[in-house]
Amino acid sequence: MPEPEARAILGTGRSRDPDVATTRENQLRDGIWWRPDRVSWWMGLLFAVGSACFALAAIASQWASAPRPAIGVTYFVGSIFFTVAAYLQWRPASWKPRSSDWLASAIQLAGTLFFNVSTFEGMKRGFDAHETNLRVWTPDVFGSICFLVSSELAYAGVCHRWVCVRVRSPSWRLAAVNLVGSIAFGVSAVTSLIEPSTQEPVSAAIANAGTAIGALCFLAGGIMLLPGAAEPSSRPGDENAPGLRLDGDLGAARGVAQPRPKERSR
Repeated sequence: MPEPEARAILGTGRSRDPDVATTRENQLRDGIWWRPDRVSWWMGLLFAVGSACFALAAIASQWASAPRPAIGVTYFVGSIFFTVAAYLQWRPASWKPRSSDWLASAIQLAGTLFFNVSTFEGMKRGFDAHETNLRVWTPDVFGSICFLVSSELAYAGVCHRWVCVRVRSPSWRLAAVNLVGSIAFGVSAVTSLIEPSTQEPVSAAIANAGTAIGALCFLAGGIMLLPGAAEPSSRPGDENAPGLRLDGDLGAARGVAQPRPKERSR
């Protein structure tokens, strides 16, 4: 999963190529935060909006007296945003099924579908502990596993090994913040299991806190994608570079996993 260098993402430095210089002049004129002609811009926006939905729902569930149906709907709406974003990320990679890039994208998309099921079932009422664990918690856990695997694959793709520290690299920071978010969601999934003896989650506080922390991480990741959408692809037809235009291939920036639903009180 090759990632563009910091200079390619941020558009810094000078270039002797007149075409590149012209492109950067256009970027200064058009701006880097408003590029609706780029699919990678839409992907970052969808991730950010979905993350905001999940963070709001988690905070309201733990620290506000919001009605439970409204919280469930907010989670489900957020999951739809993430599924659309995951599809935009997966589509260009779908033509290379043997690549690690395709594998990470496909696993991530599968995770969003699990979360669609979990959040949809989470809007329903009247389940006992067994039914809640089967219909809400189980797809939630499978989705969490998918996101953890996808995030680690994306992180390893930036590092070219399983672990590294490159704080000056925007690509590394993007992959790292999303990996932290996936870990937070994984912790939340474990603690959201409903105990039959109490009919309550193992720890609603930890589950909601994990959701909020993870969603804020993914919100930061979505925002970090927006400036990169102003950059052209490093090579014609390079699906992995952010900022491919809507003509021809769909562009996607690698290394982002979506948020997921957490504790939903019955």
